[in-house]
Amino acid sequence: MVEVNRWYTIAEIVEMLSVHEQTVRRWLKTGELRGTLLGRKAGYRIQGSDLQAFLDARAVEVRDVGKLAA
Repeated sequence: MVEVNRWYTIAEIVEMLSVHEQTVRRWLKTGELRGTLLGRKAGYRIQGSDLQAFLDARAVEVRDVGKLAA
């Protein structure tokens, strides 16, 4: 389960969904996934509620999110 009040990095989403980093970046670029660019060095952050809405719309099963929340 995604923590809706938490902000996730691209790397965390890559690990949770077992997808390539460029896939997540493409979702951000096309607007399929909402995110905030904090700067070139800091990168994107995706709010948990936006990630959950993205997953709900696609009925994607998240694998072992609990490890990331620790």
